[in-house]
Amino acid sequence: MSLLVVGLSHRSAPVSVLERAALHVDAQVKLLQDTVAAEPATEAAVLATCNRIELYADVDKFHAGVAELSTLLAQHSGVGLDELTPYLYVHYEDRAVHHLFSVACGLDSMVVGEGQILGQIKDSLARAQELHTAGRLLNDLFQQALRVGKRAHSETGIDRAGQSLVTFGLEQLASGTAVQDWALGKKTLVIGAGSMSSLAAATLARAGVSEVVIANRTAERAERLAEILNDSGESDVVARAVPMDSVPDELTRADVVVSCTGATGLVLTAEAVASAVPGVGAERGWVALPGADGAPPAPTRAAPSGTTARSLAEPSSDENCPLDLAPVPSTAGFSVLGEAAVAGMAASELEQHAAWVDNAPRPQGAVALVDPLAEADAIAALAATAAVIGRVPERRKPEPVAEIPRPAPSLFLLDLAMPRDIDAAVHRLAGVRLVDIESLAEASADAPMAADVDQVRRIVADEVAAFGAALRAAHITPTVVALRTMAADVVAGEIARLDGRLPGLDDKQRGEITQTVRRVVDKLLHAPTVRVKQLAAEPGGAGYADALRTLFDLDPETVAAVSRAEDSTTDEEGRGSA
Repeated sequence: MSLLVVGLSHRSAPVSVLERAALHVDAQVKLLQDTVAAEPATEAAVLATCNRIELYADVDKFHAGVAELSTLLAQHSGVGLDELTPYLYVHYEDRAVHHLFSVACGLDSMVVGEGQILGQIKDSLARAQELHTAGRLLNDLFQQALRVGKRAHSETGIDRAGQSLVTFGLEQLASGTAVQDWALGKKTLVIGAGSMSSLAAATLARAGVSEVVIANRTAERAERLAEILNDSGESDVVARAVPMDSVPDELTRADVVVSCTGATGLVLTAEAVASAVPGVGAERGWVALPGADGAPPAPTRAAPSGTTARSLAEPSSDENCPLDLAPVPSTAGFSVLGEAAVAGMAASELEQHAAWVDNAPRPQGAVALVDPLAEADAIAALAATAAVIGRVPERRKPEPVAEIPRPAPSLFLLDLAMPRDIDAAVHRLAGVRLVDIESLAEASADAPMAADVDQVRRIVADEVAAFGAALRAAHITPTVVALRTMAADVVAGEIARLDGRLPGLDDKQRGEITQTVRRVVDKLLHAPTVRVKQLAAEPGGAGYADALRTLFDLDPETVAAVSRAEDSTTDEEGRGSA
């Protein structure tokens, strides 16, 4: 059997796909049950977080395993297999071990080095153990991953590079201001009472917010979290629990909202947020940035390189052009003399246009941004390109559009849920700042990494090698045990036969002979069994178990019985230590 992982994460898929593929707890349970019921897999575990969904399994066939696990992920996520497949990654055997250990250390997290993933791995293992889908391989793998992650955090400074998504999200909301200074005195609404929401509430309480209101569908959990915050003694924050139907009222009082629930639909719509923000019009329920019908006004910008600036209302003065470009001059900065006019033209048309540009009259009173000769040279270069490929493929990237000034935010929203809790349209509301998983992914791409990351990578590499060696050595152990059991049976049989031939032996003589025979057998088997374990622990050593069974004609069922007994013991130990 071999370890296989099939999954997708923020590194392989856009947030929109991750959001649709998110698995709630019931779906994870059904996925585990269906996976072990499928033919290629005997064990299974699901690691589902806000930015990854991974299915681990012990399979007997690689290609069949990949096909089956991919199909099951698609079925239970609700995303079609054809759509999901381009975003899936596959890791097998040592690469699968390396991947999970890297995940446990925070190297594969959206925020490198964050430690919250360890709790999520522990939860994943506990669920698989509870459902009896984790056998010896996945128990050993996930428990070792937890140890590797803890080692990375204790032996290196990876914590200096990493932080939780909560901390990183609050830093993004604070926009360069220290979180403690930004949060001081603010009123906070936390929607949800799970691990992420609890971490957010505790972090904000320590940062100095004046109030934390917890809303949750299960009132007892919200009340428990509020009680913990009030009794912690770490801050003077006032915490209280409210039912979910109180969220609209609490939203009007809040300065900061953090949402992380397991809901499959939106918890906060754009209309609900808009109604809670002072100064936002009510005709349509919410209003975006200034502009007709809630749309921003058309921005003005500098004319693109190679064009002549002109007003939108000003009629075109480029007369006698040999080509019919009348439908095009409706864009700010457009000129039939410039590159914008010729994008997409065929080579023959470009030749006509270039010849006309050389002698065309220039508009009176216009400010030329480039020298006319340089403008003609640019069009000639485009003509040469078109002569090769037949057509200019696309326009030059437009100049950046000037951003519309936004009012300072009066409401800060942090959405850590997957799928999202807060409508993405909130981005367009004036006076509101929204940070969600998608924006965190973009921001984290440029986040600096600590020098300790290389040390963590070395730890992961060493631990992967050690785990692989231990796994290969364990693979041969049942065979070695079966061999020694067979040898002991042979010794017992020969001693019994000796008793029949020499019935006059006393107990002392019989005991001495028995010990002598056993010592001879043990010495004969010692070197081969020790050496075969060493060889089996090396890469490619899996075949030594088969060789040992063949050489000594061991009963496969005896070996399998030893293996089942060891797996049963390991499972019991694993469930006790998870």
